Amino acid sequence: MSFEHVNLVIVNTRVANLASVDFAFRRLGITPTISADPAVIKAASHVVLPGVGTAGAAMRSLESLGLVPVLQALTQPVLGICLGMQMLTERSAEVGKGSLIAAQTAEITAAAEAQSAAAITKAAAATTTSDGEVITSTPTSLSYVNCIGVIPGSIERMQAAANMPLPHMGWNETSTVNEQGEQHPIFKGLAQPWFYYVHSFAAPIGSSTIATCEYSMPFSAAIAHNNFIGVQFHPERSGVDGARVLQNFLEFSC
Repeated sequence: MSFEHVNLVIVNTRVANLASVDFAFRRLGITPTISADPAVIKAASHVVLPGVGTAGAAMRSLESLGLVPVLQALTQPVLGICLGMQMLTERSAEVGKGSLIAAQTAEITAAAEAQSAAAITKAAAATTTSDGEVITSTPTSLSYVNCIGVIPGSIERMQAAANMPLPHMGWNETSTVNEQGEQHPIFKGLAQPWFYYVHSFAAPIGSSTIATCEYSMPFSAAIAHNNFIGVQFHPERSGVDGARVLQNFLEFSC
């Protein structure tokens, strides 16, 4: 399939493994541009936001590059991958060492508080963040870092369970069709695909959810709002099913 009309830009967040994402698109016959230049990003037909590490560190990097308002204003298709997906939401509990921002009680919705409180109460005393940082104690209060805010919702710490340590790492079956038989175009041709995951934080299932998965608890495998799409898994590491997601994204138009 030809993607000659596609001008794909991968955002250089300075906190991502860009090579694997770049190679995945090259295997589909397209050569992405990797850039942190606002003008280059704005001119793209499709934008990919990758990321590894903690949301706190990643957001500080985006802010230092002046890219937060640039990304918020995009109207073309945007795909966030793993931490990139999480950064598209309103806020994240993965603040990272040395960057704790306590959220005011009035700013926490009852639903988010219930979700997070339950997860925190049941979580193991020692958990691991996306970048391998070990948290040796359970927080006594809810803390968040503000994210880009283009997809409604928040990112919460997953709960550990017996024989299910964090991070959630490996292949997992994913449901991409809802009870009404509806499916987002990003999953065209995929009913019960298997994707590769590496994460300790996730988006609770909510109004923005377009795919679900379960590891000790149900969570959003993918979320979307308008032109913004986020996948918690790594399509670039997910074989044929992951390649189909990337192909569908290149075919997606707003």
